[in-house]
This record gives sequence, C-alpha cells and structure tokens, in this order.
Amino acid sequence: MEFKFGGSEVNQRTVLGHPSGLFVLFFTEMWERFSYYGMRALLVLFLTATLLDEGWGWERADALVLYGWYTGLVYLTPIIGGFIADKLMGYRRAIVLGAFIMTLGHASMALEVFADAFFYLGLLCLIIGNGLFKPNISSIVGQLYKTQGKEKDAGYTIFYMGINAGAFLGILLCGYIGEKVGWHWGFGLAGIFMFLGMLQFYFAQKIFGKIGLKPGQTEDLDDTIEDTIEEIGDNIEDVKEEAENSKVVRDRITVIAVFALFTIFFWWAFEQAGGSMTIFAADYTDRALEGSSALTFKIVNSIITIVPMLVITWVLIMLFKQTFGAYSMSNVWLGLSFVIIWGIVIWMLNREFQSDATEVPASWFSVLNSLFIILFAPVFSKIWESKLNPSGPVKFAIGLVLLGIGFAVLSFGAAAIPDGAKTASVSMIFLILAYLFHTLGELCISPVGLSYVSKLAPLKLVGLMFGIWFISNFVANLLGGLTGSYIDTISESYGLSTFFLIFTAIPVGAGIIMLLLNKTLLKKMHGIR
Repeated sequence: MEFKFGGSEVNQRTVLGHPSGLFVLFFTEMWERFSYYGMRALLVLFLTATLLDEGWGWERADALVLYGWYTGLVYLTPIIGGFIADKLMGYRRAIVLGAFIMTLGHASMALEVFADAFFYLGLLCLIIGNGLFKPNISSIVGQLYKTQGKEKDAGYTIFYMGINAGAFLGILLCGYIGEKVGWHWGFGLAGIFMFLGMLQFYFAQKIFGKIGLKPGQTEDLDDTIEDTIEEIGDNIEDVKEEAENSKVVRDRITVIAVFALFTIFFWWAFEQAGGSMTIFAADYTDRALEGSSALTFKIVNSIITIVPMLVITWVLIMLFKQTFGAYSMSNVWLGLSFVIIWGIVIWMLNREFQSDATEVPASWFSVLNSLFIILFAPVFSKIWESKLNPSGPVKFAIGLVLLGIGFAVLSFGAAAIPDGAKTASVSMIFLILAYLFHTLGELCISPVGLSYVSKLAPLKLVGLMFGIWFISNFVANLLGGLTGSYIDTISESYGLSTFFLIFTAIPVGAGIIMLLLNKTLLKKMHGIR
C-alpha cells in the first residue's frame, strides 16, 4: 500500500492496515508517555509522604498546586515547540532534542536524594523537553495519510493506544518501584525508557520520507527540484482553497477553538486522576488485602500486566517483520527496551507472589485508565470507521457526559465518609468504575480531538495549531490542580461526596451545550467529518 509523504509517493509496508511509520511513532510516544506518567504517578505521593518514608512531608494542598503547575506547563510549552519546529527546526529534530532534554530531566529527579535543586531542575527539563516533543510527533502522525477522513481518525486512535500503553507500563512499574523500593529509583526508571525511545526514533527517521524535515531540507540534494514540483502539484488545490476562501479557514479555526475550549472542562476534571483521586486512593480506599483476596488480586494483576505486554510485543514483532532489514539499528534499541521491560515485569510479579499480605499501591489505580484504553481503543477505532460513526461534536458531548458519570460513581462511594475525615476504607470498586467511565469518555475526546486539529488546521500551521490545542490542556491542568487543592476545605464543610459532585455537574453541563452546538459546528467544518 502506498502512503503520501510530503508530496511524494513511498511504497511502504503496512502493519494492521496502516503505514509502518505510524508504529515507529507508536513506540516512540509509548516510551515518552511511560516516562511522563511514570513520574506523574509518583509526584503527589512523593511530595506528601512523610520524611520517615523518604518523602518531603508537604501538605496536600501545596502538593496539588505544584502538581497543577507542572502538568499545566508541560502543555503550555508545546505552542513554542510547535512554532520552532514549523519555522526553524523541523518536526524530527525537535522530537529528538525534546526527548534528550526529558531524559536529562528524569536523571536529575533521580538525584533528588542529594539536593532538592535537582528535583526542580528535573521538572524544568521535563517541561521544556515536552514542549519540543509533544506537538511535533502528533503532527507527523497526521501527515502519514492522504485523506482527511475516517482512516486518519483510526490512525490517531491506534497512536493513542500507544500513548496509553506507555502510560500503563509507566504507572505500573515506576509507581510500584517508587512506592515499594525508593522514590528516586522510580524517577530514574522513567528516564531510561525515555532515552531508549529517543534512539529508536532517531535511527528510523528515514521511514517518513520528507515528513518532518527542517523547512527547505530534503533527504537527497539532487531530488530538490523534482520533490518541489511534486509537492506543488499535490498541494496546489488545498493552497488555492485556503488563499481564495479565507472564510473556510477562519471557520475551521473557530471549530478548533471551540473544541479546545470544551476540552478544558474535560481535562480539568479528568486530571484529578493524578491529584485528588490519587489522594482518595491513598487515604480513603481500603487497599489492604489478605488471604484469598490477596491471591485473587495477585492473579488479576498478573493477567492485566502480562496480556497487554503480549499484545504490545505482538505489534512489535509485526513491525520488526516489516522494517528490520531497512532500520535494524532502530529495531535493536526497541528490542532492547522490551527485553528490559519484560525483565522488570517478571521481577515485580515474582516479588509480589513471594509476599504473604498485599497492599495495593495507591498509584496502581491510575493503571486502570491505560488498561481500559488498551482494551477499548481497537473497539472505538472500528466504530469510528463504521456507519455508526457520530460527528465530532457528538463524540465530544458523549465523552463529557461519561466523565461526569464516573465522578458521580465516586461521589456515591464517598457519601458515607464523615465531613472532614482524613482517612476511610471505601471499597476499591468505586475507583475502578470511575476510571472505566473516565476512560470511555477519554476515547470519545482525546484521539478524536487530535485528529480534528490535523484535519481542520491550515497547511502551514499544523504544528502551531497543535501547540495552541495543548494550551487548553495547560489551562485545564492548572485549574484542575488548584481546584483539587481545595479537597480538604470542601470536605470539611460539605463532605468529600460534594467535592466529587462538582466534577460531575460541570462536565455533564458542558456536554449538553456541545450537543446543542452540533449543527452549527458541522457547518463551519465545511465538509470535514
């Protein structure tokens, strides 16, 4: 099957019906998300842990404010990184440089045992590196496809599965090692796989043809004139439309802005996962298991760990079959990363089975989001390719309502907790169900949003538009952290159940409004579906 790369046709072998280059990006993003979510799972727990537990002993409110600023800023810097890539560096170089800076950041955080300054320096490097990495890898995904239709939506959903495969492994392993072995070991592990992901991408760059090169650069100097003529021929209709019909461009940018606005409501609530929901898991959930309950958890935990690992390894083998001959060095680094990860998984599971009693790590519940993504992403991908595929605004509305339902479940579970209580023993089932509904909502919004930015953005501003898209995540994460910091204040006055009801009412209300805007937004898309 042939796929269009920057104006030229490249005969590229496919994996699961998609260009093999998509899966190079799949694994690159997987290891970056491993590092990000692995560290994020530990951040609030580390800050609020007592000095005896080698933490910093911060108050919950202070930890959640720092969490909000950090998770917010990693989504603000992409607008700068997108601009730099569009105008100066190109997507590929930006991705490699960003990955390297993030590797240094994780290494610095692993050294926090020597000085607090290393911790803050590490956070700064992660924020800067993410700005160069995040918008530009998404931009390359969008340019792998000729059409703006359902194939691109399906491709982004598969890419999103890679994101969550990394998040799943990062939270599971970094969280476990950080809580059970040592915080700095968890922070350091995140950096190892960020480095391996960078090498895997660096040695497979040519698979993308001319996509992602520095502006004006080509792979071969003697191809410059020919490639330029081909690119003009392939893109002239799109350029003509944008030049002659500026209203279409303005309308489509307006739709991007509306989608970005409503994602604020989604991520503001959703990102409680690493903040107030982590505190709920640590302090208000019954996580101590004994006897048959402990054995059952160990078996279930082994299944949900090994099965996704087998699925991801299967995808890895299919990619190897298609690309090993041409990109052997990239495959070697990728293969090494999987050897290491399998070793850590086997060590962790064996260690748990050797212990008599079990306490479920607080960070473990965040794994459920990624697990459900891995399980349900292929299902949603097929739905988006079928006749049942709803419009973008309707998908957004469904996602917001599902998110609200998840928090309603959590609110119900917290109803019996006395006002102002600092600890409780609520059943784990409420957190599990909340993460299920949150994940189903996420699948209706996040990969779909990435796809629509790619489809609606002007040709020369794709990277910048992705940067602007991530500004909404900055606002949402910052507001989410600040709102979460009031968990004790609201709980003392109105109860923890009321705190979670806030995150029920606002997303559901936003979903209803989005549903009412459906027809208007469809008109402004001018044929894009």
